[in-house]
Amino acid sequence: MKNTEAVQAFIALGQESRLNVFRLIVQKGDKGLTPSQIHEMLGIPNATLSFHLKELYQANLISVERQSRNLIYRPNANLVQELSQFLLDNCCGGQSCLPIKSSKKVKAP
Repeated sequence: MKNTEAVQAFIALGQESRLNVFRLIVQKGDKGLTPSQIHEMLGIPNATLSFHLKELYQANLISVERQSRNLIYRPNANLVQELSQFLLDNCCGGQSCLPIKSSKKVKAP
């Protein structure tokens, strides 16, 4: 993943309502959600929701499919995974970031 792609995704997610919309869409996975379902669940006005969905779509974080009269929004799972990997690629100098658990218990003084 290129830095510019990651920056575009992070900018899109850098607004609270948009992040909430994205998280809701991710929770539904392949089933997806219509704008009316998102509106019902989050209470975001339709015009504002349309703007947020457009921003997420342009950042390639979600996909949209027309099913008869409805638009169905789904997460772009590949990009989400690439974005996660992008963040972890240089984590802790290539070593595990998890603390090493000692088998010895230290007694408190």
